[in-house]
Amino acid sequence: MADLIVTTSALEVACNKIDESLIKAGVHTVLLVDQAGNVVASRGGGPKEIDIISLAALTAANFAATSELAKLIGEDDFTLLFHKGKKDSLHFVRINSDLIMVSIFDDNVSLGLVRLRVAEVIKVIKELFEP
Repeated sequence: MADLIVTTSALEVACNKIDESLIKAGVHTVLLVDQAGNVVASRGGGPKEIDIISLAALTAANFAATSELAKLIGEDDFTLLFHKGKKDSLHFVRINSDLIMVSIFDDNVSLGLVRLRVAEVIKVIKELFEP
């Protein structure tokens, strides 16, 4: 696995795509997180009480744990995780071996719309950050 190289211009394009596709659709927070749990980018306003540093670290740990669960049942990996709460939901998707995207949205936004828009964003981000 090569080191993730993030240029300012690539990050700007990725953030603009996130804003256009997800934030404008009603997703209130989107994070790009590396496999070590570091925040690469944060978009949206979201509730101010969200500790994005802890969320990023727990996201990476969550994917590490579910990767091992996948192996236990004969899968290579799980690339998508979803958690539904009373008000808000979390949608996690592995973009590539280096990046995970976390989307936080409420009941005013459908999971189907989030999944569709996330797929569009991932195509752009993969092109930007693939070696």
